[in-house]
Order: sequence, then structure tokens, then C-alpha cells
Amino acid sequence: MLSADSIAPSGAPHFPFAMADLVQAWLDCRRNKRQSASAQAFEANAERNLCALRAELLSQTYQPGRSICFVVTHPKPREVWAADFRDRVVHHLLYNAIGPRFTASFDVGSAACIPGRGTLYAAQRLEHDVRSITQNWSRPAFYLKMDLANFFVAIDKPVLQRQLHAKVREPYWRWLTDTVLMHDPRTDFELRGDARLLQRVPAHKRLINAPADTGLPIGNLSSQFFANVHLNALDQFAKHQLHGKYYGRYVDDFYLLHESAQWLNDALASINAFVPQRLGAQLNPRKTILQPLERGIDFVGHVIKPWRRTTRKRTVATAVRRLQDMPAADLHTAGNSYLGLLRQASHSHHDQAAVINVLRKRGHCFKPDLTKIFRMKPA
Repeated sequence: MLSADSIAPSGAPHFPFAMADLVQAWLDCRRNKRQSASAQAFEANAERNLCALRAELLSQTYQPGRSICFVVTHPKPREVWAADFRDRVVHHLLYNAIGPRFTASFDVGSAACIPGRGTLYAAQRLEHDVRSITQNWSRPAFYLKMDLANFFVAIDKPVLQRQLHAKVREPYWRWLTDTVLMHDPRTDFELRGDARLLQRVPAHKRLINAPADTGLPIGNLSSQFFANVHLNALDQFAKHQLHGKYYGRYVDDFYLLHESAQWLNDALASINAFVPQRLGAQLNPRKTILQPLERGIDFVGHVIKPWRRTTRKRTVATAVRRLQDMPAADLHTAGNSYLGLLRQASHSHHDQAAVINVLRKRGHCFKPDLTKIFRMKPA
């Protein structure tokens, strides 16, 4: 049985973490990764691997290993970097140790990689803000929606390092934070999948082309957490300097609501000045939108319009197309996943029916409320 003292020298006065903390990090890491080859290889000798990893961490000889680089094509081609499972355990250990002190200071409007604050939280909060500022759609108002250009690839690591050091003062956790943050996965990686897909990713969106000490790998817990730490400065600026009462952010997509379009234009100018100066980033002008709220606002896959919140049409169309062409063995799991996504919207009956019709024609039965499908029993 693993214990906190399994590899500890006798009489050691203090350790920055117990073996139980590392075991918990491993359990957190494996929750959705148990089928991966690296997770299974680690689990085959879990106690030995955890003890060896703990020894490296406590002696501060730990160094991240090889990453896997591959390309995903939906919703658009992008480069993904997956750390080795062993390194992912370390990411969870670090997050569990220092995450709460940062999360406690995050603005209530920020979401993503925060417990209880996923896409549904972000969509419902925006809907609440819209209803509040328009007094249940009885008064006009405007929204300003913004996005940071090439966000993860363009993150300035020295700036982020200073932000992390402001709250991570313990020498050990500061060392581990720096080890994870400053590791460059481009120095040791394996390319998986079709190498030709890399040509579909724009050069300026590829981490492999980023300058030194710039960019975080998309695909790791540490990168998502570090991104929230980095953008907390933007959240605080929007709320306390601009006095934006109705503000929200999901990763690098964020919005402001106001009764005055001129106020939002002034806010945009202020943010355009703040972002390069304080974060070393740039707004994406092609994704900066100022519109009346009555036209609808698209955010985190939901579209909020008067009296309803629906799933983005493109998402529904993609679901229908994929389910039509998907191998029969994958239909049950994928179909229920799509139905679970659709029922998050307040007005989803029509979209659920479109998905159910595809699944029905392919041999599945369904609940009357269109929320779940079942496999047909063989005759």
C-alpha cells in the first residue's frame, strides 16, 4: 500500500507534498485517460512509477519528458501538444497545490478550467447578464465581443512567470511552477498522425514557429490553468478600471455589455491599449464585434436571442453529418454525447429532434423527451 513515507528518509523534517497528494494527482489524471497507452503503461506499475516520480520531484531532479504533437481538424485545423502521462500527473499535482489560491481571486465572470465553471456556466451567466441589462428584453442594449489573436501561441512566458510568482512564494512550488511553465516541448516530441495535416495549420498559429519563451502547448491542464492566471489581469481591468458591470470570459473569448454603444467603443480603445502593454498580446480585429443584443450573441457554442438560448447551428449541422457517416459501433456513445450537449440549451427541442431522426433511422430507439437513445435489442 502506498504511504506518504514510502520513500522518505527517516527523520526528514518536512516534505512539500505527501505521497497521498501524488496518488490523488494520479487519480485525477487517469479519470478520463485510462484508455490511452501511456496511462495503461503507467498504471501497470503504478506504485513503482509513483515512488520514482516522487523521488525525482523531492530531489528536484524532475524534468518533463517527450510530448506528442498532432493536428485536430474540427472545428478548424490546429496543433495540439499532449504531454506524457507521467508529466500530466505532475501538472495535476501542481494544480492541486497552487490552483486554489489563484481560483479564489478569479473574477466570477471568468470560466474554463475552474471547478463548476464550464461552457454551460459561461452561457447561463451571459444569458443572465443579457436579461439584467435589458430588463428581460424590454430595453435596448449592446454587446462588445472580443478575442485575443493566436492566444496560446503568443503568450509571453516571462510576463506569465511574474504573475505566477506573485502568489507562489514557496521555493519548492516556485521551482516546480517554473519547470512546467518554461519547458519547451519542441525540444523533444513525437509527431503523430498525418504529417500533411500540419500544412493546414497557419504558420502563425503553430507553436513550433513561435519565438523562444513564447507560447503554451494547447492540450495540457497546466496550459489551461496558466491561461486563466495570465488573463486574470484583463478580468480585473475590465471590472475595476473600466467598471464593466456585465463582463464575462471563457479562455480568450470575452464580452462586455452596456446600454451605450459609445461606452463600448471607448472600452474597446482602452482594452486595445491595455492588452499589448500588460499582457504582450493583441486583439483579433476580425473577431471584434459590436452589435445590438437583439440581433443575438454567439458565445461558447450557444446563441442568446430574445427569450431563448439555442445551440449554434453549425454545431447541430456537424452533429447530424457525423452521426450519418459514423460507424455503427460508435453511434450509441456519440449520439448520447450530442444529446447531452444539446439539452444544455434552454430551447433545444428542434435540434434534439434532428439528431434523434438520424439515430432512429440507424436503428436506435429513444426516450420520449428526446434526451437519450438506447440500443435496439436483436430480434
